[in-house]
Amino acid sequence: MNKYSLLQWERLNHIPAVPKILQDPHLITAVPDGQPSKTKRPEITELFPFTSQLPPLAFIKKEGQTHRPLRIGVVFSGGQASGGHNVIWGLLSALKSLHPHSALFGFCDGPVGILNQSYVEITNDSIKPYRNQGGFDLIGSGRDKIATNEQLQLAEQTMNVLHLDGLVIIGGDDSNTNAAILSEYFKKHKCPTSVIGVPKTIDGDLKNGDIEISFGFDTAAKVYCEIIGNLARDALSAKKCYFFVKLMGRSASHLVLECALQTHVNMALISEEVEAKQLSLQQIVDSICDMIIQRSAKGKNYGVVLIPEGLIEFIPEMNQLIRELNQCYAEQVLLEQIEQKLTQESKRCFKSLPEKIQKQLLLIRDPHGNLQVSKIETERLLIEMVEKELASRKFSKFSPQPFFCGYEGRSGLPSLFDSQYCYALGNTAAVLLQSGVSGYISCIKNLAKPVETWEPCGIPLTSMLKLEYRNGSYKPVIEKALVDLKGATFAEFEALREEWLLADDYLYPGPIQFFGPEVLTNSITRTLFLGMNA
Repeated sequence: MNKYSLLQWERLNHIPAVPKILQDPHLITAVPDGQPSKTKRPEITELFPFTSQLPPLAFIKKEGQTHRPLRIGVVFSGGQASGGHNVIWGLLSALKSLHPHSALFGFCDGPVGILNQSYVEITNDSIKPYRNQGGFDLIGSGRDKIATNEQLQLAEQTMNVLHLDGLVIIGGDDSNTNAAILSEYFKKHKCPTSVIGVPKTIDGDLKNGDIEISFGFDTAAKVYCEIIGNLARDALSAKKCYFFVKLMGRSASHLVLECALQTHVNMALISEEVEAKQLSLQQIVDSICDMIIQRSAKGKNYGVVLIPEGLIEFIPEMNQLIRELNQCYAEQVLLEQIEQKLTQESKRCFKSLPEKIQKQLLLIRDPHGNLQVSKIETERLLIEMVEKELASRKFSKFSPQPFFCGYEGRSGLPSLFDSQYCYALGNTAAVLLQSGVSGYISCIKNLAKPVETWEPCGIPLTSMLKLEYRNGSYKPVIEKALVDLKGATFAEFEALREEWLLADDYLYPGPIQFFGPEVLTNSITRTLFLGMNA
């Protein structure tokens, strides 16, 4: 039986385009691009004395370089995002171009592989079946952290045993925070292993003035947009159902915003706006009910509502409840005693919720201390509350259907954009390692322009850090980039959403395109386009 589908075979044979400057990795090097970054947060300088004032790096051509073989480790950290295998492919290709005797080792099942010295050597033959493919199944991933002194010592021991010149950590904000911590620890203890991060997350919240988008966002958005477009067509055809679609994205609403712009759904809730306007849960329910009744008056008892995964964390009374529950968790309060520890306001809020949602709020946190918002069925919570409110208004023409756009967006075949972006990120990481630097994240600029004009560079990880309260104490973390309510992307959404509310102005993006006109195959998200053209 054939191991690959016809499309997989075609994608295996595709060679990504690369930025012009990366076409000959052995002819380029990383050099300081401006003054060392001086963080405005003295607490970060205090915690990271060895890496807190690194300069940003640019790539330049440099003739006559000689390169020694490098031994590099690579690890996937956190949830999957399409394109990860191409990061490893690009990293290996560049390392072999720099010196044919360079070696790459993949740590198995995430950071725990570093601690357990569980690894495999990655060769051209072993990466070949994974080129342009989704998932992280080449070496697996995990959500373990390397944070305690014992864990840091074990990581250093693994670096020394394997004689690694560098370690590449492919992950999101928490994982790249870990990269910053490891880099500082290695520098302090004179471990010669350089540490380079790679920006990965479908959530789109790992970005700033230098990082324009994390890899995986483009593919996830396109996968979700196809699904949402199909649901909108179904609603318009049957004319009897409301789809309440929750989308992954953790805290940020970038995916909801992108999908709304691409599909023109009737309503899309933006968590950041809910927080800014201090909207209560009841106010959100009222706005949905108002839309349903207004559309019904036009003979339209159907529609589509998009809900961000982390919505409940942005609703004031729910946010307060979650903070108190998190504190109880940090203090290891027994489950049966938690309600006694809540303030009266939070206790009322908790008791007003359906029993199923109460149980979900009490779920154990992830290894980073975060509430597992993907397991909170916010779409069902809203449906139940909308049904209750509509009943109080004597309205009965409401047939809801919950839907969760989740894991299917994380491991699909990477879009052409993510295939090329990830391959370039891997190449960039290799050049940074060859340049002997540590404590940087691999970065590509000008992503809204043709691939050949993309600009690889290195950004200091510590320049992205702040202190955040987690698990009962303040910890250094990379700051999440939430939706900018004053930005161009939200402005476009805000200008159009009133029209979508009552109209059936749905768009149907269809599946990711790999072949055909460049306007389809090379399409980028509105988020990236508007961000770069603001």
